[in-house]
Amino acid sequence: MNDILKEKVEMALQTIRPYLKADGGDVELVQITPEGIVEVKLTGACSNCPMSQMTLRAGVERALIREVPGIRRVEAVN
Repeated sequence: MNDILKEKVEMALQTIRPYLKADGGDVELVQITPEGIVEVKLTGACSNCPMSQMTLRAGVERALIREVPGIRRVEAVN
């Protein structure tokens, strides 16, 4: 994983982390694929929340695509 890309993704995740933590959840970076797919793990309350897919797309993915050039998609992994 490219260290600069990883750092940019982590910084973008920090901007949305307070919103997740306010609801008892969090997000962890698992990996970034060469194709620009960011794999994350939703933790805490986010791990089993029925709204987690919406949070992933509307929150996490949107923030990462906006902030980090080259990111194409975000996927949740277990």
